[in-house]
Amino acid sequence: IHEATLHIIENVGVRFPSKRALEIWQANGAQVDFEKKIVRAKPQLIEDALKKCPPKYDLGARDPQQNLPLDGNHVCLGTDGCGVEIIDIATKQKRTSVLQDVRDIARVADATPEVAFHWVSLSAQDTPVEARGLHELKAVWENSTKHVQTESIYNVHEAKAAVEMAEILAGGKEELRKRPVLSLMQCTAPPLGHDGGSLDAALIAAEAGIPTGFMTMSACMTTGPATMAGTLAVGNAEVIAATALLQLATPGAPVFYAAAQTASDPRLGVYTGGGPEDFLFGAATNVLADFYNIPLSMGSFATGAKEPNWQAGLEGSLSTFMASVVMSDMLLGVGFLHGSRIWSFAEMMMDCEIFSIIHKMMQGIVVNEETLALDAIAAVGPGGHYLAQKHTRNHMRELFLPQFLDRRPYTQWEDKGDDARDWALDKARKILKEHQPDPLDEKISSEFERIIKSVEKQ
Repeated sequence: IHEATLHIIENVGVRFPSKRALEIWQANGAQVDFEKKIVRAKPQLIEDALKKCPPKYDLGARDPQQNLPLDGNHVCLGTDGCGVEIIDIATKQKRTSVLQDVRDIARVADATPEVAFHWVSLSAQDTPVEARGLHELKAVWENSTKHVQTESIYNVHEAKAAVEMAEILAGGKEELRKRPVLSLMQCTAPPLGHDGGSLDAALIAAEAGIPTGFMTMSACMTTGPATMAGTLAVGNAEVIAATALLQLATPGAPVFYAAAQTASDPRLGVYTGGGPEDFLFGAATNVLADFYNIPLSMGSFATGAKEPNWQAGLEGSLSTFMASVVMSDMLLGVGFLHGSRIWSFAEMMMDCEIFSIIHKMMQGIVVNEETLALDAIAAVGPGGHYLAQKHTRNHMRELFLPQFLDRRPYTQWEDKGDDARDWALDKARKILKEHQPDPLDEKISSEFERIIKSVEKQ
């Protein structure tokens, strides 16, 4: 895949519609077509640039105790992001997303231990478009102490403002470099392209020490070849070409690989958001990120199901299991339906249960003198039971206890008529009613408001 990728970048080229990006490529010896905005670069230039990427670093959080190590030894779960609709938690009706939804989801995620960091979940469509990403950042920081990763900063003005907000929150420019409380995700424009404003924003973020990644969402048959290997090569060319650009501009800038590749449905041509191709892409992309020795942010859970149902559970489980066993650093997708379009609080809660099951599986089976329990086995002997044993009392809480899996007796299930979706929604409602996150300093909130208004005026 790597060799094919280098061939594509050198001979086919990647589109970089940013004057600054094109000038950086030209200054470093790449072949640049300024009219078509196509860059072709020699393999050596790409490989040398990638060697400058730091292999590991921490993502900072408003609460430093919630900092996240991206070191290849942890799998951190995040919400999904940038959806445009939500199933209302009160009415259960689908509607357009607004800023209050961003606040509510951040608060629920703040109280949910499985969620380690935030993607800005929904588009705040009741805010001015020119500063929408900033309103969303402010809303999350005011409602959670966990790390925030946004994919909604698309231009120079927003990027500079977002950096300023992050510096205020971290306590200054150098503190932000030490503890980046913000990371930036930019989507590529497949096949083999990028968005100009996103490139300029990424370059600004990298200069400030904000971890920055590019996500390919190339899909078999439409924005990628019909074959999985070909789609991997196309998506990889998009990601590593942009990653190399950041290293040419700011050597040593913290970067990460990001992907959410899928297959288009052969009958409908639509984005599937699930299926065996997605699961294999999840594992294969981690192999590529490991090859380049940089952290990975991998899309999972973003099911194509229209409601929380067996399809959502199947696709969420398999995609997340595949991405977890290969130790992807960041997993995204909690809470979304219909291919990352529609937010569901019930789906969020049930996705977290799936992750907790996989987390338990990843711990494996500990075998030692204590866990072999030979004394307890001897005490019980043939035909007895272990309920009264001290060893049982010492270890029973280590067993997985589900919140939403239905283990009730059949008659009780038959009489009640409720199910996991009801319980999950009730839990989310309870969190919204009772959980109060640690408040953000009012002076910092006021500064955020000032910055956002200045961008709106521009």
